[in-house]
Amino acid sequence: MTTTAWVILIVALAIVIIAGLMMARTRRTKNLRAQFGPEYDHMVEEKGSALRAERELENRAKRVEKFKIRRLTLEECNSFVAQWRATQEHFVDDPRRAVAEADQLVQQAMRARGYPVAMNFEERAADLSVDHARVLDNYRTAHDIAIMDTRSPVSTEDLRKAMKHYRALFEDLVDQHVAEYGEVRR
Repeated sequence: MTTTAWVILIVALAIVIIAGLMMARTRRTKNLRAQFGPEYDHMVEEKGSALRAERELENRAKRVEKFKIRRLTLEECNSFVAQWRATQEHFVDDPRRAVAEADQLVQQAMRARGYPVAMNFEERAADLSVDHARVLDNYRTAHDIAIMDTRSPVSTEDLRKAMKHYRALFEDLVDQHVAEYGEVRR
């Protein structure tokens, strides 16, 4: 082979390798966007780069893979739903207590599913992002409202919004729709 042929072969091989790497990176991004939904964009914004965000999201997935996550039994689901309904009923008389109960009930459902809950909120949210990214913003919003309320009382309307946001995650955790208080069940 001539020197020119070797150069052409090496350049062609480099192009094929680079194209393969670019395709792999595109596929990785597409898969992570599909799995993490809006959390992908949240992480890109937080980390300042898609590469760092993707590394973080992959690390989360590997961490959660080590947990023994399971679906709840029908009996567990029914029990959690009954507790949720009671919590919603408490909202009428004591909205702040109901929001605190909702947060505790979400954590109990997480624990029953196999998620560790002894850590701080951000770590819980990171773990949930792997399988529940679609409703994670709801969890963050509800938590933010609950924290604001501990600093300075928020309106009943804000507490109602917190309940609604907690309910979105709760329903995802128990795989059941829970009627809003006063909503007609069919």
